[in-house]
Amino acid sequence: MSNETKRDVVEAILLAKDTDTIWDSSNVRYYLSRYDNALPDDLPVIPKAVGEYLKTHRKDSLGEIFWKLGCKSSAFLDSNELYIVLNSDTFARAWVLGVWRVEETGEIVELEAEK
Repeated sequence: MSNETKRDVVEAILLAKDTDTIWDSSNVRYYLSRYDNALPDDLPVIPKAVGEYLKTHRKDSLGEIFWKLGCKSSAFLDSNELYIVLNSDTFARAWVLGVWRVEETGEIVELEAEK
């Protein structure tokens, strides 16, 4: 997995020393390929424990998780569940993308594809 973001690729192009050859067709294809494979710049940022919750419950549907959490009184939600309820958009983006940035460390985590 590459932790390169789309912005990193653009910066590499802009900072290229030999600007004459950067527009060579093979270089253009190379940078377009890097850009296509790069991660989005605006990855969701979630706490590490919430990321572990996401990994653990990945086999459940997202709707099922939100439904279960919505049926609980907030007094009975643990801190991870409360974070998910209060930050449902961010959690859902991390779920759908399968990649997020850890709030405490800045590390990028990507879910592995199912085998």
